[in-house]
Amino acid sequence: MEQTLYDLMDWAGIEELVYSEGNNPHGLLGPHLTDSGLLVQALIPTAQAITVKITSTGRKYPMELADEAGFYAALIPRKSMAAYTLIVTYDNGSTEEIHDPYSYGPQYTDEDLKKFNAGIHYGIYEKMGAHPMTVKGVEGVYFSVWAPCAMRVSVVGDFNLWDGRRHPMRLLGDSGIFELFIPGLKPGQIYKYEIKTKAGLPMLKADPYANYAELRPDTASVVWDIGRYQWQDRDWMEKRAKDELFTGPVSIYEVHLGSWKRKELELDAEGKEITGSEFYNYREIAGPLADYVKEMGYTHVELMPVMEHPLDASWGYQVTGYYAPTSRYGTPDDFMYFMDYMHRQGIGVILDWVPAHFPRDAHGMACFDGTCVYEHKDPRQGAHPHWGTLIYNYGRPGVSNFLIANALFWADKYHADGIRMDAVASMLYLDYGKNDGEWVPNIYGGNENLEAVEFLKHLSSVFKGRKDGAVLIAEESTAWPMVTGEPKKGGLGFDFKWNMGWMNDFTNYMRCDPLFRKNNYGELTFSMLYAYSENFILVFSHDEVVHGKGSMIGKMPGGDLEQKAENLRAAYGFMMGHPGKKLLFMGQDFAQVREWNENASLDWELLETDTHRQIQDYMKALNELYRKYPAMYAMDYDPEGFQWINCSYQQESMIIFVRKTKKPEESLLFVCNFDNMAHEKFRVGVPFEGKYKEILSSNAAEFGGSGAPNPRVKTSRKLEWDDLENSIEINVAPMSVSIFTCTPEAAPKKARKAETGKTKKAGTRAEAGTAAGKAGKAAAKAAGQAEGEKKPGAAGAAVKSAPKATKAGKPAAAKTAQEPADGAVKVEKPATAEKPKKAAASKAKAGEPAAARPETAKAEGKLPDAAGGQEKPAIEKVTKPDAAKEGQKRLTTAKEEQKKLTTAKEEQKKLSTAKEEQKKLSTAKEEQKKLSTAKEEQKKLSTAKEEQKKLSTAKEEQKKLSTAKEAQKKLSTAKEEQKKLSTAKEEQKKLSTAKEEQKKLSTAKEEPKKLSTAKRAQKKLATVKEELKKLAAPKEENDKDSQD
Repeated sequence: MEQTLYDLMDWAGIEELVYSEGNNPHGLLGPHLTDSGLLVQALIPTAQAITVKITSTGRKYPMELADEAGFYAALIPRKSMAAYTLIVTYDNGSTEEIHDPYSYGPQYTDEDLKKFNAGIHYGIYEKMGAHPMTVKGVEGVYFSVWAPCAMRVSVVGDFNLWDGRRHPMRLLGDSGIFELFIPGLKPGQIYKYEIKTKAGLPMLKADPYANYAELRPDTASVVWDIGRYQWQDRDWMEKRAKDELFTGPVSIYEVHLGSWKRKELELDAEGKEITGSEFYNYREIAGPLADYVKEMGYTHVELMPVMEHPLDASWGYQVTGYYAPTSRYGTPDDFMYFMDYMHRQGIGVILDWVPAHFPRDAHGMACFDGTCVYEHKDPRQGAHPHWGTLIYNYGRPGVSNFLIANALFWADKYHADGIRMDAVASMLYLDYGKNDGEWVPNIYGGNENLEAVEFLKHLSSVFKGRKDGAVLIAEESTAWPMVTGEPKKGGLGFDFKWNMGWMNDFTNYMRCDPLFRKNNYGELTFSMLYAYSENFILVFSHDEVVHGKGSMIGKMPGGDLEQKAENLRAAYGFMMGHPGKKLLFMGQDFAQVREWNENASLDWELLETDTHRQIQDYMKALNELYRKYPAMYAMDYDPEGFQWINCSYQQESMIIFVRKTKKPEESLLFVCNFDNMAHEKFRVGVPFEGKYKEILSSNAAEFGGSGAPNPRVKTSRKLEWDDLENSIEINVAPMSVSIFTCTPEAAPKKARKAETGKTKKAGTRAEAGTAAGKAGKAAAKAAGQAEGEKKPGAAGAAVKSAPKATKAGKPAAAKTAQEPADGAVKVEKPATAEKPKKAAASKAKAGEPAAARPETAKAEGKLPDAAGGQEKPAIEKVTKPDAAKEGQKRLTTAKEEQKKLTTAKEEQKKLSTAKEEQKKLSTAKEEQKKLSTAKEEQKKLSTAKEEQKKLSTAKEEQKKLSTAKEAQKKLSTAKEEQKKLSTAKEEQKKLSTAKEEQKKLSTAKEEPKKLSTAKRAQKKLATVKEELKKLAAPKEENDKDSQD
């Protein structure tokens, strides 16, 4: 070697490279201008000879061996840089011409490094990892990785015999980022990073930012160009950005691609199983899955994690390749095709994402550079003991940047419509799944992971700031506040949250035998107390059908599959009616019996049996209904979109509610019966006057039931029920959910006239300001209390008096307040004037029929109903034109008398009370006088007590009195005061009586007037009855005419 060249050599640096301990190989290798010329150096172990070839001139300069490890150098007489290649002859005799990797500069700018160090380089995935690119006209792959505490990092693979000395990477300042451009590499090359720790130990690691990986059990990363695919979903993406998912239908089908459908394992020529042959490719499964989703009426699919993971049994929730779709089902381009195809079919795709923890696999991110790069060093902070996984250090900028950029990556590069974040609760709590001593409190001594909270706020702010329609969904199983709240207001910023509380409560409720569900009624209604605290998605997810929990139909009570299916249909119907978006795990929409197994296909053969096919048809009908009627989704997160009709049918295990939009005609009525009892002629309050048509019943024959119970449209009546003015009478099938459309419609004119005439005869609610009307309502409330049923506070309504359907052959309980209000009057002797509520309640509790006596029923124009005492309105009769004029006059008189009839009946009840009150009237006047005196006496009472004290003192004073006359006066005064004291005590007793008498007094004053009226009305009552009998004949004739 010439002396000049020898003097230019950095022998210490060469030794560092030869021993693979340098982090700045570009400082020696590659071209370097010197005063003596262009110095070119290369380190290629196993090379026998290397020649430098200048590209522009073609001249060649042989390199000299400077170190036996394969370090070569050449001094070219040039004063400027020049492009060149290296012609390498290896020890096996082969020759190769290559571009020198160390002749290229870094692809990072100072701005890139500054943003990454701050944790805000949201497009870092464009730099990190392996990226095919062209630099200075030369094709190759640019590698970049973050290993802040590594001594040295090299790229290794088949292309360099997995020798870490051949391609050491350059450390960029103090950023911790190593990078290198290797010319000549192409997509499909496998690689890893060889990392030498500060302790001098080499490790092989997969690329955390790799876009593709080998099929398990192999673990190497694969170079891939993810920018080649030509997307065809522009229309979908534009539509998604404009659509408002909160007010639209969202019915999600959760899928595990590896077990939705599965192939038989293929064998190679030697008879060995071909790894991965059991899986469908992304392209193969896209068509069948899209067809099924559209057929069933789902709007979205949610894929359980498709990010690369080493263990099938983890279902994808222990990720090692966050930027790579798993190679089990194909390449990144194949997965892009899957996403593109779904979008072109009008189906959204949500991806499961796991930023809560990662596995300890040696090739993964655990202890990545010999230190804890991604996790906490303290195992109390950095490990999940019960999962065996590691927890991210969310407070480290490089870690939070890695995760935030990853969420954006799937939305940007793969057009994901949503990211569902797994196990958010485990991120929020430092003591999640840990015992005392296994966790470290935060700086305030609490168990909240403050760094994770800030990470989530940061992520949601950036993700939603893109405003492209993609959403964030949280699986958060606790009551952490404002998960879907805005970050600037203290929320975490998610768009939706899984309603795990509803799922647990409702599945527990459905597990109960119907006989005992009334004891768990709160689990059915409790969710409405917090339904609007977050933007919830109702879920029956994969977590509910594994680990011994049983499938959805397996949870249902029943002696046979048909009974279980009956319960399952009711459960799904209630779920679709409850506020919130919907999600259902695969296989549960046709009632797969066994638990889900990730190693086997779904039991599609079950669809050959009637029960499973009928459940599938039912879910299809529910989804069709859900997407058709805005009331089921438009106001999911607005309390105005929901109205309880009755949530106090605890004994019947029933709930009734209405889902609404801003348009009344779009309202839907839901009647849910979770008991095995049927209810005939069951009255239900409705939100407004109109027609109510049953559009779906889980008991329909086509779904495996006994038939839809309400084939005809129901017209509401002005009969108060469930605290509503209007009501309908329906049949309720056992263990069923019925859905009714609600069409506002005023009653026809004829019907109005008939109703008006009937109302005038019976006493309208407008005239119900009388004591009888008020007493009727009070009796209804008392009856409800006597029944012992209380409504949950969510509805904020009073306990409703409701009809009881026939059970075990017994007549239904009587209606209380509503029946008299509609016209049927019970002529019965009241208990006392003070206890009308108690009397009414006791009668309602005793289950007495509410039908009026025959003569009263006739007078009201109604007939008693045999089942439950519900009344049917009679058609009002109109007399013939040629009827007697006397009858006409009688009719007019009868109408007037009819108005008085209601008052007369009330007065008749009060007549006996009035007599007593009249006797008390004279006493009341005296008591009224005494009342004023009593008030004075009450004042004197306090004085008398003081005087009583003075009385005992007076005896002593009597001895001390200097004058006997003064003592005698005080003595007489004391005796008088003593008399007043006893009188005052009596007056105090009278005072309480006087207050009651004062209340009665106001009533008593009216009684004399009513008494005379009552007597006149009593006389007219007999006359009216005779008049009505006389009118019966012309009315019957008129009825025949009206029918003609």
